[in-house]
This record gives sequence, structure tokens and C-alpha cells, in this order.
Amino acid sequence: MKIFLVRHGADEEGFRGGWSSRGLIEQGVFQSRRLGEFLHRYQDEYGIRTIMSSDLPRAVETAREIERIINKETIYSEDWREMNNGYLAGMPNQEAEKRYPGVYFNTLDMDAPFPGGETPKHFYNRITKAFESLRRKLECQEVKSNVLLVTHGGVINVLYYHLNGQDWTNKSPFFPIDNTSVHTVERILNQWKITEKNTMKHL
Repeated sequence: MKIFLVRHGADEEGFRGGWSSRGLIEQGVFQSRRLGEFLHRYQDEYGIRTIMSSDLPRAVETAREIERIINKETIYSEDWREMNNGYLAGMPNQEAEKRYPGVYFNTLDMDAPFPGGETPKHFYNRITKAFESLRRKLECQEVKSNVLLVTHGGVINVLYYHLNGQDWTNKSPFFPIDNTSVHTVERILNQWKITEKNTMKHL
């Protein structure tokens, strides 16, 4: 029983991410397509039976490239979105610096929201709640395993801390999480553990 966490493909630099409506650049489409081809080629090893994804454009575009190749329909949900950065979402970096100087993910207090967005604490609780719900559904066979989950770097980073039993804050270091990297979470002896990290075999 496995969950393959995948970060979306490369998107445009120079803009704030979060709940940005910007999609993939050409490189990101290429990365996503290569991952889909890899999963199709090694379908006996990966055995993807369910695809889930964040409903933000860069994740949706990644999932669509994959589902087209492995012939599985994606279930989209806002539960798997990156942190809600409110008014800064998709804003050019220079404009964000002028309008909201010094406001970054790692400068917020845990209970302080982005302007028009959510707090780091709410983000952490949202992601861990979504994961625990998915875990229970898999264990009860309400969702078919194995699951490919297309999401975001911040989400996967939170899940690393959650699965490792480590305390997390928005100032905690980031684990290596590259575009379209695969992070395998596996149920072993009734525990969910990360068994492969940041793999890029498809590229």
C-alpha cells in the first residue's frame, strides 16, 4: 500500500507561488510528460490505481500530462493546495516587495496569516488532516492503492515532518523536493513511512 507524492512541474520564476493561478512552463510540461511515460513503462512496479491532485493550475497541468499517458482519471481537491498566500498569490516579486515588504512564508508567526490568506498553523493542520483522511480511506479500501498524489513542495515538506514525527514550523528547513520528483510513502507493519526520497529516475 503506497502513496507516491509528486511535486508539480516547473513553473514561471519571478512570481510569488502559493495559490498562484500561473501554470507550467515548457520545461514543466516536458518533466510531467516524462514522468507519465516512466510510470506507464514501469506500471508493474508502481501499479498506480488512483491519481489525486491539487486543483491549482500548475498541479492540474502536471496531472493531466500524466493521466493522459497512464489512462487514469484524476480526482482534484483544494485540500492539497500549497499554502494560501492571499493577495500575494501570483504577484510579481518586485510588486510584492513594494506592496508587502518583508512578508514571506518564513517571516510569519505561526498564528499570523498572509494578507488575505492563511496562517502557517492552519496550513499544517489542513495538510496533515487531508493526509490522515487519505490514509484511513486507503486502509479501509475506500480509495484504491497505489495512489499518485500531485501536489506542491510546501505540502510534501510538511508531510516529511509529519511522517517522521518531527515538530514543524514555517521556519523549519526544507527537505530536497525538486519539480516532478517522486517521494514514496509506504505502509509497513501498520505504520506509514517514507521509503524513497526525491527520486528523479524519469529524467
